[in-house]
Amino acid sequence: MSAPFIVIPGSGDLTHADRGLLYGEGVFETVHLRPTGPWLLDAHLARLARSAAALGLAVPGGVAQLADGLTHEDGALRLVVTPSTSFATVTPVPETIRRERRDGIRLITHDIGVRPPWSLSAAKTLSYAENLAAKRWAARQGADDLLWLAGGWALEGPTASLVWLTGDTLCTVPAGPTGILPGTTATHLLERAADAGLRAEERMITAAELADADAIWLTSSLRGLAEARSLDGRARAASPWTPRLLDVLGFSRPRG
Repeated sequence: MSAPFIVIPGSGDLTHADRGLLYGEGVFETVHLRPTGPWLLDAHLARLARSAAALGLAVPGGVAQLADGLTHEDGALRLVVTPSTSFATVTPVPETIRRERRDGIRLITHDIGVRPPWSLSAAKTLSYAENLAAKRWAARQGADDLLWLAGGWALEGPTASLVWLTGDTLCTVPAGPTGILPGTTATHLLERAADAGLRAEERMITAAELADADAIWLTSSLRGLAEARSLDGRARAASPWTPRLLDVLGFSRPRG
């Protein structure tokens, strides 16, 4: 049975002529919904506004209010803005994502070359078909997810940010010079690195260097952390830092 899909009261109506529906000219944010409410909501709203500005859209003032009073044991709140409307939905976090928190993922790399100057890769748009196609391609290669490279340099996953550990330093890829989407969860994790006794750094890394990292994760709002238990077919030992950092982020790994 599919998960219930709840449209929040007060959301707008999507029409057949909406450019978000016709062309993907819209933006969204997926927020982890917890018993305490939406997690990192202000950071997600700020990124929603930046993404909207990249498409020449304005975020209606009532979007934040759509999240008022919402709680969930482990839920996904999606905020959507298109040229003609805005709305919010809630679903439980899929079991596949919960399993990735617990068991980790098989990760492969693929070089995408140079992105064109008109790329919207730094915005979270509704044009997500290519991102999802990348994940399906990874599945056909026997992997769970994909890490995009450019000229051998690691960038991000189709739906997640890259974080890795080298010694006592927790690292992620800088968004500005690379044109990647700034990761809300990755940013928060690095801001909290000291709580785990780690340092934090934004820097570039090649795929070859990444293979020697002490631990590799993809981070996103719903997964928190998904540890790479293999990279390009090479098995990796589980890191003791995964449960510690999930605790820092306020996630618990499901049993089972």
